[in-house]
Amino acid sequence: MQLIEKYLRFTNSSMLLILSNLVAIGLAVWEHWNLPTIMWLYWWQSVTIGIFNFFRILKVKDISTEGLLINGKPAEPTKKTQRYIAFFFLAHYGGFHLAYMIFLFFMTITNTIQQIDIKWLLFAGLVFFGNHLFSFFSNYSKDEGKQNIGRMMFFPYARILPMHLTIIFGNWMIGSTATLIFFMVLKTIADLIMHLVEHKE
Repeated sequence: MQLIEKYLRFTNSSMLLILSNLVAIGLAVWEHWNLPTIMWLYWWQSVTIGIFNFFRILKVKDISTEGLLINGKPAEPTKKTQRYIAFFFLAHYGGFHLAYMIFLFFMTITNTIQQIDIKWLLFAGLVFFGNHLFSFFSNYSKDEGKQNIGRMMFFPYARILPMHLTIIFGNWMIGSTATLIFFMVLKTIADLIMHLVEHKE
């Protein structure tokens, strides 16, 4: 029961996260977005999450490396380890999204159904960036407390699982507004859960 209450206790950053996702869903329905447009938006949000996670790892003051191995050896909870993990995450996560960007580029140029809606895509992207910027500063003192930097490194990957599913089932989703909205709602739920876990709300 306490666990349920914990996850239902929304903070301002949680509510803003929900609102930003609702803006994206509303634009997708109103402007009849195609799959590549939605994928570019979530790619950008995922990149934004990675950038802020990089800085979150660097600003932790009470470092925990429990269960974290580097070159097969237990990692020491030092500033050197903290910097190594932060930049390793940045390189790995960045490379992962570079591959996604290439995939989306070819997905976009081969899509002849509709053009990418640049104007509203940029607007939604700024909404997501503003949401994560607000979350970063509103949870600043909380995130500075004891954190396992190994777990922090892997949290953002859980958020891009819906993107994987979209790539797998993308052709089936194209042309179906209902399935795209369903995907976006599931993605919003995953976003909220991971936000609560990351910030221990």
